[in-house]
Amino acid sequence: MDFRAGAVARSNSRKRMRIVKEQGLEAKVASVVEAAIEQAGYRLVRVRTSGLNGMTVQIMAERPDGTMTVEDCEAVSRAISPVLDVADPVDRAYHLEVSSPGIDRPLVRKSDFETWAGYLMKLETNRLIGERKRFRGKIVAVADDGIRIERDQPAYGEPASVEIPFDAIGEARLVLTDDLIAASLKADKAARKRRGETVEEDGADPH
Repeated sequence: MDFRAGAVARSNSRKRMRIVKEQGLEAKVASVVEAAIEQAGYRLVRVRTSGLNGMTVQIMAERPDGTMTVEDCEAVSRAISPVLDVADPVDRAYHLEVSSPGIDRPLVRKSDFETWAGYLMKLETNRLIGERKRFRGKIVAVADDGIRIERDQPAYGEPASVEIPFDAIGEARLVLTDDLIAASLKADKAARKRRGETVEEDGADPH
């Protein structure tokens, strides 16, 4: 095997792996459904549980190109319902909800951080980084082991940029802005065109 090709393959594999993961019951559910979601042609983004409607288990998923339709959500639900029934990871009755990541999506893979570099995000770490656990800013660099962000409004005396290792990230998600909405709609339209779907043009100049 060509070493460089192997290195690229390993790098691409790391990009596809989730680096921001759940804990506790949510991690247990994720371990049950992730393979079934991938076999159906989708990617697991996140699992969340809440007390909504007694108890709700939310499975957030997407196509490899980042899009997700109502029909896709239904397909994922059909794929994971049998494995959840067999594994029975939740010890009480619950409502299953499958959804898309949304525009202000969680960032869980290295490729997510690369794709949305330059857009405003908020992040919470699982340990102190420079005496803080919560950060808000734009990703300006992505390395194999972490990211660097330019902070949105650093307090007086605090550094404007900070490097955060991937293994310190507890949760990260985009912040809804006009720029993000425009970029998300453009990316969704491009993905649908690549799949050969009919896309309605709005006549706006993308530049």
